[in-house]
Amino acid sequence: MGNIEDGREYLGIKEIVGPIIVLEKTHPIGYNEFVEIEDKDGNIRSGIVLDTSDEAVIVQIFEGTTGLDIENTKVRFKNKPLMIPVTVDMLGRVFSGTGKPRDGAPFPVSREYRNVNGLPINPTARTYPKKFIQTGLSSIDGMNTLIRGQKLPIFSGSGLPHNKLAAQITRQAKIIGENTEFAIVFAAMGVKNDVAEYFIKNFEASGVLQKVTMFLSLANDPSIERLITPRCALTFAEYLAFELGYHVLVILTDMSNYCEALREISTIRGEIPGRKGYPGYLYSDLASIYERAGMLKDTQGSITQMPILTMPNDDISHPIPDLTGYITEGQIVLERDLHNRGIYPPVAGLPSLSRLMKDGIGEGLTRADHPHLASQLFAAYAKVKDIRALASVIGEEELTPIDHKYLEFGEAFESRFLSQDEYEDRPIEETLDIGWKVLSMLPREELHRVTEEELLQYYAG
Repeated sequence: MGNIEDGREYLGIKEIVGPIIVLEKTHPIGYNEFVEIEDKDGNIRSGIVLDTSDEAVIVQIFEGTTGLDIENTKVRFKNKPLMIPVTVDMLGRVFSGTGKPRDGAPFPVSREYRNVNGLPINPTARTYPKKFIQTGLSSIDGMNTLIRGQKLPIFSGSGLPHNKLAAQITRQAKIIGENTEFAIVFAAMGVKNDVAEYFIKNFEASGVLQKVTMFLSLANDPSIERLITPRCALTFAEYLAFELGYHVLVILTDMSNYCEALREISTIRGEIPGRKGYPGYLYSDLASIYERAGMLKDTQGSITQMPILTMPNDDISHPIPDLTGYITEGQIVLERDLHNRGIYPPVAGLPSLSRLMKDGIGEGLTRADHPHLASQLFAAYAKVKDIRALASVIGEEELTPIDHKYLEFGEAFESRFLSQDEYEDRPIEETLDIGWKVLSMLPREELHRVTEEELLQYYAG
């Protein structure tokens, strides 16, 4: 063992297991302490302490353990957690999952370094989210409105266009009616190289890359790196929001890949598995990411999160979407049936909801008729689903005339309101107007959730 100015160095390790190394008889080590590992050729890798006791220390290595030698590996404990530099100059840049430049530009120069694990926020310092973020997508803005400071995940499935939707939200998201600084932090975990290229080229071509910071952990990067990627992204987002006053939208894709990496490490550590083999602390681990969103009383900025996760076998009761739903304030669910019928974005009308929507829409926020219109559209579409189920049993020819009206409304709602082009950016007023047009296909006496004044002004039946 040798002393160095910012920690202690050890030569030799006891054991290598996957991306984990084990050391014995060290000095007292802190949980989550940052570690540098030097192989016999002098190459430096980084890691953090996963577990520590009087007998042994377990370290996870982000770059993997390939080529490490048990006798000649040097391990330096840095007496501090993993820190990343933060500066406004990181906007428009692309980084690896651990915050290293991936775009060929130099490392950002900054005097500010932040702990990637974040700092605990006093619950009494939080303010209630109440203001609207426009995504330009009718299915979200009209029916599942995104509110500043909210956590609103997207539940998708294999083969569904969640990447296309994430790119469109990144291009189009904006705060209307206010002169504020707005930025997007985009973190991708376990994505393939062609998907990463798609995102980068998409943002460059549309000119939004200058307000986007990307943290990319690719599929061929060590899976352990995925555990740190969302934390690096959120650390930078917290700096923008709470130090510089930016309103920041954080998009995290794919949280299922993150959870798979967490399960892998849990298995290597020999922990007792919980549901589907995931560790018992999956809930608290996800909460440590999702709860790094919101607004604080004494700051102008905010952090809004849109995590994206793919549900294994489209199972919404799977532990990942199930626990995510407990922590977040609603969900946007992508439906395979809509996708198979060529509707984009295939946002399911009934399982999707935004629990904070009611506080961020209406007069002075979107438009006075928005709350009643959204409620009426939801109620009418729910009836469409019931009538379609009935028609599948007794046949459409046995339906009543009013049932046929609802079926016509359902087709128009899906093809005109829910469906739009990948590059179509609809203002909220246009979304609401389209909603009234399709609603006007129903008889006036069927519309019980809107007022007479609203019917006089907007109903065109």
